[in-house]
Amino acid sequence: MSVSIVNLTRGTVLAESAELAASFLARGLGLMGRRRLSEGGGLILYPTNNIHMLFMRFPIDAVFVDREHYVVGVRPHLRPWISIAWCGQARYTIELPVGTIAASATEIGDRLELTPPLR
Repeated sequence: MSVSIVNLTRGTVLAESAELAASFLARGLGLMGRRRLSEGGGLILYPTNNIHMLFMRFPIDAVFVDREHYVVGVRPHLRPWISIAWCGQARYTIELPVGTIAASATEIGDRLELTPPLR
């Protein structure tokens, strides 16, 4: 399933076609084994409030979002192999290409809209 992600607070787009990782296996594999994450792409890990960068080949931006779709954490430029990030209030996490947080001006407290919505 392809999901678009819009920051309603800022009027910016975080992803035009993010993938949804909703199963245990899909969340566990995440972006491992991939060489890059395309511009406009992303991966929504649902449900989870933490990620690791083990076995990753490239850095990413991560956005942590609560049940009401408010941003509760942002972690720009997580480096491969050494970074771990979590946010206790998050219901799901969005992995994005590096620079997406800055380009979209996404901050804690912003409200996101996912189309189609998560179930």
